[in-house]
Amino acid sequence: MELDGERLRTDIETTGEFGALEDEEHGRTVLTGTEANRRAREYFVERLEDAGLDVRVDAVGNIAGRWTPESADPDAAAVAAGSHLDSVPEGGIFDGPLGVYSALEAVRAMQDAGIEPTRPVEVVSFTEEEGQRFASGLLGSSVAVGERSVADALALTDGRTTLADALESMGFRGEGRLDASEWDSWLELHVEQSKRLERADVPVGLVTTITGITHCDVTVRGEANHAGATPMDERTDALAAASEFVRDVERGATEIGETTVGTVGKLDARPNATNVVPGTVEMSVDIRDVSYDAMNELVSRAEESLSRLEAERGVETTLSRGFDLQPTEMSERCRRAVAEAGENAGIETLDLHSGAAHDTMYVAGVTDAAMLFAPSRDGISHNPGEWTAWEDCATATRALAGGLASLAR
Repeated sequence: MELDGERLRTDIETTGEFGALEDEEHGRTVLTGTEANRRAREYFVERLEDAGLDVRVDAVGNIAGRWTPESADPDAAAVAAGSHLDSVPEGGIFDGPLGVYSALEAVRAMQDAGIEPTRPVEVVSFTEEEGQRFASGLLGSSVAVGERSVADALALTDGRTTLADALESMGFRGEGRLDASEWDSWLELHVEQSKRLERADVPVGLVTTITGITHCDVTVRGEANHAGATPMDERTDALAAASEFVRDVERGATEIGETTVGTVGKLDARPNATNVVPGTVEMSVDIRDVSYDAMNELVSRAEESLSRLEAERGVETTLSRGFDLQPTEMSERCRRAVAEAGENAGIETLDLHSGAAHDTMYVAGVTDAAMLFAPSRDGISHNPGEWTAWEDCATATRALAGGLASLAR
């Protein structure tokens, strides 16, 4: 198969114009329900229809284009691939659109080469993977796998409007539910968002495991008091105690393992006044690893840190673990299909894990699934500086296309 790299580039660059940032050469902001999101969706539907795919939109705005050539059994479980079209605020142009349009380009390459699959092939864009307006992330795929009901999803709100109304305003509130469990298999190509491929000078990564994620909400309560009149040895400073907790999380993640990461990414100190000793601090902790045991170990160390701070600093603390996803193993069948396709095309691949969450996390729970990575320059992502060379986009898409063709036959 020979794919059209320029056609792929045009689709990604055109999509990058929707919600483009004024002062950046590249970069976009595309949140669910916005004008930029509407334009990106409409362009995607046009491209699907141009390729002869039958398009449907489900009740939560998931879009799927289905290719059923004469060679395929229309009742057979489809092979699917795709990603998402939304972005983080001031994000890059590749995160999401590369996966969507590489899947479409793979289908077009199969069509141009006269490939005769025995299964239908679907190209998919999930609603709000990034979780920047209505949910914490993976919204559309959570509905597609039955993790969240259509009714619950449509009722989600950003404080001003519901997802249902936002989709209605764009003309993308469809009917029914895209059911990922009906697929034979699923592939997703994504930018790596790290430097491993770049350092190894390898064009395609094959994901072995997608990291698990735990979010903990932590509160440290001390006593607010006058910053000038309260002696240092009479203070119960919640922020000073919290700073030790942050350092303990960092130290624990460093000590536990190479793939363990722990981040205190959100912190709210009150009363947040220059001349007041902080009385309360609320923090959010993000813990990730491909080992669930390692994740649990870091949570335990966080709890031990809080117990120590209560004893040594006299503060009161709480920790709740409100969000928890275990690591997700990729399908050996799907990984082998892509690896063999890469080998046949002379494309070198590298096994590696994903430290970021993706829709594939959910899809892998209901059908065989795998992920591919394309190199990210300097590892930058969720940033206008995100960049993947067009040649690397095309190379990774060739591997994806070969894997899709293999699974579809």
